[in-house]
Amino acid sequence: MVTVSSWGRLGAWPHEAIALTDREAIPGALAARGGRAIAYGMGRSYGDVCLNPDGGLWMTAGLDRFIDFDPASGRLRCEAGVQLGQIQRFAVPRGWILPVTPGTWMATVGGAIANDVHGKNHHARGTFGDHVRRLRLVRTDGTVIDCGPDLRADWFAATVGGMGLTGIVAEAELQLMPVAGPWLDVETFPYEDLDGFFALADGSEGDWEYTVSWVDCLAGGRGRGIFMRGRHATERGRPEPAASARSMPFVPPVSLVNPLSLRLFNLAYYQSGRLKAGRSMAHYRPFFYPLDNLADWNRMYGPRGFYQYQSVVPRGTGRDAVGAMLTEIARSGEGSFLAVLKTFGEATPVGMLSFPMPGVTLALDFPNRGPRTLALFERLDAIVLEAGGRLYPAKDARMPRALFEAGYPRIAEFLPFRDPKLGSAMSRRLLGD
Repeated sequence: MVTVSSWGRLGAWPHEAIALTDREAIPGALAARGGRAIAYGMGRSYGDVCLNPDGGLWMTAGLDRFIDFDPASGRLRCEAGVQLGQIQRFAVPRGWILPVTPGTWMATVGGAIANDVHGKNHHARGTFGDHVRRLRLVRTDGTVIDCGPDLRADWFAATVGGMGLTGIVAEAELQLMPVAGPWLDVETFPYEDLDGFFALADGSEGDWEYTVSWVDCLAGGRGRGIFMRGRHATERGRPEPAASARSMPFVPPVSLVNPLSLRLFNLAYYQSGRLKAGRSMAHYRPFFYPLDNLADWNRMYGPRGFYQYQSVVPRGTGRDAVGAMLTEIARSGEGSFLAVLKTFGEATPVGMLSFPMPGVTLALDFPNRGPRTLALFERLDAIVLEAGGRLYPAKDARMPRALFEAGYPRIAEFLPFRDPKLGSAMSRRLLGD
């Protein structure tokens, strides 16, 4: 038994860790073990989707090999434990890049599929699952299922975004996107309120691959912030930035995120964004993965850890709902340094339980202050529910089951595809097993 936590560091629990290192041996390994378990890659999920306290974890980080790559078509076949950063470092110098990537390149391919992750370009490219052409799923009875958007599409739709509950993803074939190089043409704009944000988002989605904004979570319903948009550039010959060696070396006795530090940071960040407004050239790595520049940044929240609260609400109710959430957050004095606000496009979700939907998404980190923090979440839940929205399971550690059921109407369609010997703390909380 080993003690395991997730990225939110809300606690650490004993697990039986079973390493998977040989993809050909996965069917036999799963069939030979009794009791419920869940796949665990790099542990970059924030909550309990990858945890199974006092139960088993199938450790997939050792499944980290490329199997095949076609440099002409950009098709990559790899094992599920390959990290997204491995793909980027390999592919970008060869003229290819992941079409969709989340805010860390330390997530695994298997985790990206299980959570159907999204990036800054949902309006242009959808989710990670939109670019998976095949995946190999191993059930705990040893059955192997090859599926994709045009092969056993029902199994594919259940597995993409299926929280790891349909089987263990052993390998996947991904379609990469051609790029001229690692550089992005970026424009930065300050905005004074949510109307300014939506005007910038609507005016950018037609011509810009990537859009995202930081929002001042202490400015109340006004919602001022900094908007960025980017697209791949043909720039060549620039020296690439050195990889950061910075890290958060220890866990402070109390959270470094507090009302005073938040107020000072938000003021400084907003003013800095105003000074940097205009056009610039950015390397893809700091643009896509700013937090990866500080290793173990999750330690800054102190020994009690932190929650992330990420919601999406439909566009028709989005302006009012986001304003109401920001008002509640400002009143509470809670919040995060990097509060992210962005829009999702109209693409139909790939998976039965995929998070993105047409609308606007708001994501913030909150230090764990116990009942006070949970009471704030209950108020935010009510806003999301009334607006017809939902929360992101990959970031969640406390979503009520009723809110999950309201936000994911395809749950009944998903349940027949569940593997009876796969379970997590999240599945017990949200699906009742």
